[in-house]
Amino acid sequence: MARARQERAEITRQAILDGAARAFDTAGFGITSLSDIAQEAGVTKGALYFHFSSKEALARALMADQFDVASVIEAADRPGVQTAVDLTHRMAYDLRTSVRVRAGVRLVIELGSFTDPNPSVYNKWIETVRDCLAPAQGRGDIKPEVNVADIAIHVVGAFAGVQIMSQVRTGREDLHRRVADMWSFLLPGIVPSRRLSRFDPTGSPGLRASLSLPSADQETVAVG
Repeated sequence: MARARQERAEITRQAILDGAARAFDTAGFGITSLSDIAQEAGVTKGALYFHFSSKEALARALMADQFDVASVIEAADRPGVQTAVDLTHRMAYDLRTSVRVRAGVRLVIELGSFTDPNPSVYNKWIETVRDCLAPAQGRGDIKPEVNVADIAIHVVGAFAGVQIMSQVRTGREDLHRRVADMWSFLLPGIVPSRRLSRFDPTGSPGLRASLSLPSADQETVAVG
């Protein structure tokens, strides 16, 4: 019986998170109320409060639950420049297909609305990108004069801006193209010219195949 109760509680918790994601994705943190979330999730406010003490606690759970950027490095045999490129395309894909990721990213951007903003999610993204680029610099894939920590901050900030613009202009329909453009403009500044052809701003063939993205020859993106 205890196990059955735990399973029901977890089902309710996930329903609340799904409902909160839909509500936050639609209206953002400031406008969305706990009543909105309970209605969207199909639960009572009592059930909601049993699992989450506040709207901010729900928001933080969604931010923590979004795409696990660290898993990209763990899955890579040799993290490097292409890993960082693929990371942004993977996030772009999840933004287009997962309401939880969309809500989580929107909430990260709206951190200023929180009573106690916590930059840990941004820092995690930045650390992950840096951990891709640092070994790449050691292998000569990044110019020695480049500060990889600064580049990681720039990549995360640029991606955040690109995805917002894509959402406003096209509902993120052109997000992968815009991300590819971002890398097309950035790579020549950080990668030695003799190694530039090793990296594809549209994503690696394996990533494009796994996400059913257009092949490189279908993208009109020029590097260099």
